[in-house]
Amino acid sequence: MTLARNRVALYPGTFDPITNGHIDLVARASSLFDRVIVGVAESPGKGPALPLAERVELARLALSEFGNVEVAGFNSLLAHFVHEVGAGVLLRGLRAVSDFEYEFQLASMNRHLIPDVETLFLTPAEQHSFISSSLVREVARLGGDVSGFVHPAVAKALSARWKRP
Repeated sequence: MTLARNRVALYPGTFDPITNGHIDLVARASSLFDRVIVGVAESPGKGPALPLAERVELARLALSEFGNVEVAGFNSLLAHFVHEVGAGVLLRGLRAVSDFEYEFQLASMNRHLIPDVETLFLTPAEQHSFISSSLVREVARLGGDVSGFVHPAVAKALSARWKRP
């Protein structure tokens, strides 16, 4: 891996929706790398609540304060996307021990598919460790207030998605 690629990190995920926990990880990564690319996966198998274009736009709004962060949607194998964007590091978030087994499997598969790319695990600040996109979606779907867990634009989009004032 070249030194230049080491300075570019890709943080992939469905980001359905992007949460304050995701934003916290991006903030940490933006100080470690020259360039951070947030790769929003189409993930049709997961049946996302928000369409890809909207998730990309919301991520751009939520991350606009970080000058070295880009957001891009993708619908290919992650290994292909990593090379397309020239990343040398994959960022993954670990909230709790329960995340570890799945993330370890992903990292092992990625090491097999893209051996020249390293996986780096980051943990969010404690106040964000319980936040997950699926919990935020469920609270929003049932009419709860998610404004403490997501960027204001995301809260507005979720409210509109389930027609809540």
